[in-house]
Amino acid sequence: MENKKLVSVKTVVAIGIGTAIMFVLMRFVAIPSGIPNTNFNLAPAIVAVFAAIFGPIAGFFIAFIGHTLTDLTWGSVWWSWVVADALFGLLAGLLWKLYKIEEGGFNVKACVFFNIVQIVANVVAWVGVAPTLDILIYQEPANKVFLQGLVAGGLNSMVVLILGSLLAFGYSKTRVKAGSLKEE
Repeated sequence: MENKKLVSVKTVVAIGIGTAIMFVLMRFVAIPSGIPNTNFNLAPAIVAVFAAIFGPIAGFFIAFIGHTLTDLTWGSVWWSWVVADALFGLLAGLLWKLYKIEEGGFNVKACVFFNIVQIVANVVAWVGVAPTLDILIYQEPANKVFLQGLVAGGLNSMVVLILGSLLAFGYSKTRVKAGSLKEE
């Protein structure tokens, strides 16, 4: 009987590396957006690409741990946004097998599909979950948190669309396509 693991060693290593990259990007490469407590950063592209390569569990934990560590270094954890980020990572990776990044088959069609999924995931996480939790947990004013959510979701979608797509194409090109090696 074969022993199937829920999470492979490769996924655990990916979570560690992805979390470290996310932390550095969120903590040291964030640019204020002009909306209070809402930054432009490159971390969503890392979360989305790692989720697209290693699956939803990796996406969830990279975002959850990375965002939590970043918030801790600023003084307090804003749980509504940690949950939203983790949900984004989970949703971005749900259809990971269909992107075919690891198999070297990430093409324009897969890229369009990947971006539709990540935009939907960003809308759910940042326009739905984060503001709702901000209101429920922190009693924040609705107009403030929905503006923050719209800006965060829009910026994150744009970063993943541009940087995430480039990273996915680049990584996929390094992978050997199944059936591409021929015996001489």
